[in-house]
Amino acid sequence: MPSFPIIDSHLHIWRPDLIDISWLNSAGKLNRGFTLQDFDEASAAVEVEAMVFVECDVDETATLAEARWVADVARQDHRIRAIVAQAPIHKGDAVRGHLEKLRDIALMRGVRRLLQQEADADFALRPDFIDGLKALSEFGWSFDICITYRQMESTIKLVRRFPEMRFVLDHIGKPGIREHRFQPWADQMKELARSGNVVCKLSGVATEAEHAHWTVSDIEPFMTTALEAFGTKRLMFAGDWPVATNAVSYVGWVQAVDEVMSKLSGSELRALYRDNAIETYKLNV
Repeated sequence: MPSFPIIDSHLHIWRPDLIDISWLNSAGKLNRGFTLQDFDEASAAVEVEAMVFVECDVDETATLAEARWVADVARQDHRIRAIVAQAPIHKGDAVRGHLEKLRDIALMRGVRRLLQQEADADFALRPDFIDGLKALSEFGWSFDICITYRQMESTIKLVRRFPEMRFVLDHIGKPGIREHRFQPWADQMKELARSGNVVCKLSGVATEAEHAHWTVSDIEPFMTTALEAFGTKRLMFAGDWPVATNAVSYVGWVQAVDEVMSKLSGSELRALYRDNAIETYKLNV
């Protein structure tokens, strides 16, 4: 375990009794509420000083309610230091009104609009989506990119169109670990990293492997590729709890990261587990 308090750059909590989250109906063991109390039980062996909340794909009508609810939770538990809220970027410039409402939330640091489920690999390059990002760029927030490896090529093109924006690649681009698809994802990761405005989250890796049978050796090549591509200054630890529990416990994920990153120096480990999240999300810690 890290010998210092860590910062989790990707935490989910949800209350389906308060906020509509339709996808949970087919999500098996995830189909219940997950609170900070549950997180404390799951992460008890790890000292987590602060967390970044990331939107949970709630129903579009509930996105503002979700962000406001998390802001209320953060007023009671100051470990939540930033919010990455959902916003309908695909609506083009019309998203501006939504973003204006989010600006009232002091902890707003970023926006996410899921792309992983889009059948069109170039969805993020559509004119309306580009216009939505243009609107977002005026607010000074980052954009979390949640894609699968099939959308890496369009993502490379996207970030080049907005050199002034900070992008965060979630879950190392969700490589095809189950299918043993290392290429072209590995080369595309290095190409994406050439854009200096992209930071990568080391998270969600076990989830892309065989949930019940993965080993560290299965996921290590993908994790080390992310490290080689982004380096120790643009790679940050993220737990993706509780979604990741489909494949690994919170403590088990920290142990896997520790094992793969064992050759890093003390300062590099602090960058991975703390400093990069602080810089990316402008955290007050």
